[in-house]
Amino acid sequence: MDIEQFRKEMAEQKEVIAGGELSQMFHKFSQEAMKITSQINNQYNTPERLRELFSELTGKKVDDSFGLFPPFYTDCGKNITIGKNVFINACCRFQDQGGITIGDGSFIGHNITIATLNHNFNPERRADINPKPVKIGKNVWIGSDSTILPGVEIGDGAIIGAGSVVTKSVPENCIAVGNPAKVIRKINV
Repeated sequence: MDIEQFRKEMAEQKEVIAGGELSQMFHKFSQEAMKITSQINNQYNTPERLRELFSELTGKKVDDSFGLFPPFYTDCGKNITIGKNVFINACCRFQDQGGITIGDGSFIGHNITIATLNHNFNPERRADINPKPVKIGKNVWIGSDSTILPGVEIGDGAIIGAGSVVTKSVPENCIAVGNPAKVIRKINV
């Protein structure tokens, strides 16, 4: 199975059975991600070199406008899609097997967790995993220490307040805050 087949399988959002072919790809990609993120996190890299490493991590070339402040952590890397003029601040953790898309002009604050997987609720099948993508629109700002859960879509222009836990999708041009995050107002644009 190659990267494109892996992404296609994940996009179907079917349960991933522990020990199966997809589960084995998770392990392969996580080993590659550990190798590349250790290069990102454990030495100084120029912005150009960080873009090269992040492109290697994702298997897709990121735009020259992409910015990253390490450290950055992921347990896969191969299912991240980054738009233009995106900035990811320090200490972010992406669980991207289910797919993470970040639109143009978005800012990802310090210490953000984005999760795209849930485990099976049945204790006897707990190792089986259910993927759901996270989609972050254009010009979104996610405040520090926030967590975005599987299946969430954040609309263009939205703001997620610092420390929020986003369990449901957020409409465009809205501010959402809290645990669980709730829309507190519309942004006048």
